[in-house]
Parts: sequence; structure tokens; C-alpha cells
Amino acid sequence: MRHRIAGRKLSRPAAHRRALCRNLVTDLFRYEKIVTTEAKAKEVRGPAERMITLGKEGSLSSRRRALAFVTDKKMVDKVFNELAPRYAERPGGYTRLVKLGPRLGDSAPMCQLKLVE
Repeated sequence: MRHRIAGRKLSRPAAHRRALCRNLVTDLFRYEKIVTTEAKAKEVRGPAERMITLGKEGSLSSRRRALAFVTDKKMVDKVFNELAPRYAERPGGYTRLVKLGPRLGDSAPMCQLKLVE
């Protein structure tokens, strides 16, 4: 039974999984949309929204917390200066998942994760 076990393992060790999540969140902020597998997108959605919420707080402490997770300082600046004002009136739900269909090579379900306008 998997009661109270959250998250997906994604067939990776813990350190690799954390690095993958950090890189996908950074790329989501850089390009504002990424195409990845459905499982990875669902796993990345939470941390990405958490970073935007930190940007909305705007304090030094929240900036340092974002810098500890996002791998690029320019993307943290973008979150705090561009994305946080964009979503100032929105109480949550900053990302959208759009299913694209199976990948050609291995039929993995693909989707596009993007920031809402």
C-alpha cells in the first residue's frame, strides 16, 4: 500500500530527481513553456508555482529561498521582477498542462507545461 507517499520516483535516484526538477523549473521560467513527459510535468508543477509565490512575497528571505532552488540567478530576477507582478492578482494556478499525445520513440505520454498569460 502506498498510503501517504507523495511524489514520483521517475526511475532516478533522489539527487538526480532533485537536479532534474530544478533544471526543468529553471527552463520553464526561461522559455515560459517546456515540452516533457506528463509525469515530469506534473512533478515540476508544484515547485514552479512555489517559486512564483516566493516572488510575490518579494522579501530577501524568499529571494534567497528561490536562489537555493533555481539554478540561474537571472531566472530568479525574472521571477521577482516580471512574473510576480504579472500574477499579483492571481491567487494560484500559474501553470497549465496541455496534453500532446504519445512520443514517437516509446509512446510516453507527452505534454506541454506553460505559464498562463
